[in-house]
Amino acid sequence: MVSRVIPVDPFDLVIFGGTGDLARRKILPGLFRRYCSGQMPADARIIGAARSDLDADGYRQLVRDAIDEFGGKTTCNDVDAFLANLDYVTVDARGDQGWEELAGKMRPGVIHAHYFSVGPGLFGDIAERLNRFGIAHDDSRVVVEKPFGRDLASAKELNASLAAQFDESQIYRIDHYLGKETVQNLMALRFGNLLFEPLWNAQYIDHIQITVAETVGVGGRGAYYDKSGAMRDMVQNHLMQLLCLIAMEPPSKFEPDSVRDEKLKVIRALQPLEPHEIVRGQYEANDTQSGYREDAENDRSSTESYIALKVALANWRWSGVPFYLRTGKRLSARSSEIAVVFKKMPHSIFEESDNEQANILAIQLQPNEGMTLDVTIKEPGPGGMRLVHVPLDMTFAEALGEDADAPDAYERLIMDVIRGNQTLFMRGDEVEAAWRWTDPIISGWQARNDVPKTYDIGSSGPMDAHMLLHRDGRKWRDIKQ
Repeated sequence: MVSRVIPVDPFDLVIFGGTGDLARRKILPGLFRRYCSGQMPADARIIGAARSDLDADGYRQLVRDAIDEFGGKTTCNDVDAFLANLDYVTVDARGDQGWEELAGKMRPGVIHAHYFSVGPGLFGDIAERLNRFGIAHDDSRVVVEKPFGRDLASAKELNASLAAQFDESQIYRIDHYLGKETVQNLMALRFGNLLFEPLWNAQYIDHIQITVAETVGVGGRGAYYDKSGAMRDMVQNHLMQLLCLIAMEPPSKFEPDSVRDEKLKVIRALQPLEPHEIVRGQYEANDTQSGYREDAENDRSSTESYIALKVALANWRWSGVPFYLRTGKRLSARSSEIAVVFKKMPHSIFEESDNEQANILAIQLQPNEGMTLDVTIKEPGPGGMRLVHVPLDMTFAEALGEDADAPDAYERLIMDVIRGNQTLFMRGDEVEAAWRWTDPIISGWQARNDVPKTYDIGSSGPMDAHMLLHRDGRKWRDIKQ
């Protein structure tokens, strides 16, 4: 199966922080792949804007190097044609340097988008100057990266600084997890098939597990991470969004505000957590690898590199269904998975019932995107009704073929910005509602002086996290690629 590529309209995209790590690793190589696919028009323009003193040719060389290093597998030979569409301006985000030059480079009659690939402390400064220098207009779009604050107060401040310059319909708060192919397929699975939606409730589902496991530590970004931790860095945004898509009610239409209204209802239905429903962990050093405190360069750190939560929703659909969330660094495998565990059969008609297990719908987000549905069947061959549990496997690369165009999450989301489609972007009230639930959890363990439990590098986390499910007669799924 070959995917259909729908070109976008001509645009000028300004990347603030255009020489930074995110731009080099994700944004610019992703745009090159969209150019190669034919989705970007030939006259689309990309303008890098940063403090670095470069000219256009110097920036094109930087982007060429980024494509060589991070562009991935491609047979496209149009690098020179792509680079010809690039330009660069040296700007001072908190001063006046470069802004008039940038204004002179923006073309009339095309879509204008501005990607803030910078720290949140610069959002307000850049937004104000875009308007003051006449660069932005009523149809301009701005893309802002996480973190959207570190608590409710700072999130409100960030939202206010953006709202002072742009309408909410112009603001695209990007969370790359929502751009993953499997995450979007989750919505298609739920709302495009009659098979699952009638079973998507407390009557048939026993519990749901959401896991985002990483094998890497925090080396290289330890100073930042130590002020954040797994709760702020992962749960408040990525895992919260996955939870919303799993638990939301069907929207009336697949359009931005209808989808985001239903996600907001989920966040507002989250119950406050008790201390015994929270497990925090910190990976410790072994003979060959450094521990979290060494990586963070803080030998007294109480920041968590792992967190597991038991979450409940106060609504009719999910009453009594626990959602178990976990994420951590230095675990046994890199894997992001949503597992919907259905209830067991209320009565077995088979004598050999030892093999009876619950049906599990496992949605793998990375590294191998796909879905499996575990079902019980008869084992082939004579000798009675022997039951076995097997997965119905739909790995996208196999099901759709190697020629299927599966763009990176950033590629898809940037093209949605150009189209003006906010469906997969967070709204300001979503962000604030998530922090409103998260803040008491963080302040609670700070007030109790909780110390994270240690866990071994390459394990599945601290033992207390296993007890979180064991007390309920359940267990975590194995973390595996």
